[in-house]
This record gives sequence, C-alpha cells and structure tokens, in this order.
Amino acid sequence: MKMAATGMESKVEELLEVLDKDIQHIRDSLSQLNELRGLVIKRDESALGTLLRGIQAKADSYATTESKRHALRKDLADALDLDVQQMTLSRLETVLSNEKKAQVAQKKAELKMLINKFKKEHLSTAMLLSECARFNSLLFRSIFDLAKTGTLTYRANGAATWQTDQTLVNLHF
Repeated sequence: MKMAATGMESKVEELLEVLDKDIQHIRDSLSQLNELRGLVIKRDESALGTLLRGIQAKADSYATTESKRHALRKDLADALDLDVQQMTLSRLETVLSNEKKAQVAQKKAELKMLINKFKKEHLSTAMLLSECARFNSLLFRSIFDLAKTGTLTYRANGAATWQTDQTLVNLHF
C-alpha cells in the first residue's frame, strides 16, 4: 500500500530524529569504551561497577529507539513496495527530494564514520581485556603451579636459566 507523500515526509522526519538518537548513542558508547579502558588500567573496581550498571541502564532505555527505527523502516518499506531487508538509507535517498536526500546522506555519512570509529575502539578495548586476561592467567599459573618445575627464565643480563626446584612464593614461615 502506497502512503501519501506527506505521510512519507513525516516518516522520514521521524527517521531523521531516530538517526540523531542513534548518532548520540554511538557517541556515548565511544565515551564509555574510553572510560572503561581507563578504569581497567587504573583497576578501579567500584567505578567499573558503576559504569557497567550505567551501560546496562542505557541499553535498556535505548531499546525503545531501536524498536521505533525498525517500525519506521517497515513503514517506509511498505510505502515503497519493498521488502524490509531492502529498505536502506541508500535506497531511501533515491526516492527523496533534494533537501531530504541531503539530510539522509549527511546522517548516513556521520553514522558510517562513527561506526568505523566504534569498531576500532571496540577492537582496542577487546585487545586490552584479552591481554589483561592473558597476563592474569600467566600470573596465577606461576603462583599456583607450585609443583611444576623446569621453567625457563631470563636473568638481567639476558642469560637463560632453568628453574628446577624454585617456586615463585616461599612457603616457609
């Protein structure tokens, strides 16, 4: 079913508002990733807990924006006689007037730039957390694998030595 041009214009206006919320959400997420990395490095557990609770609360409230975007996408797809999966911002640009087309193109470009930045920041955060987990695992293995011997270590001068009977922690009291 085709919707009137004014109805489609109002749906596009609503979509632009939702895209603004999406852009702000991605910016907030970038800020949270930066803060998360800083708190992990500082080992501030209470601030990490507060940050994670805040992230969860924002994710729950953002769900309404996502559902509104999906509903608008479906309405616009119906108006253009398209399948919902075919309804993209690029496809929408092809049927809009010059003013709306420029607004949608600007939002699309901004979203694309922010998403690429988010992917990079997410990868950096994942790598930091992976290295922390690897380091903690090595540390715990060194401390708690007391019965194992034959560990290769290096002295300050670079010479390799094998520890055959020494442990990391002296258990004599």
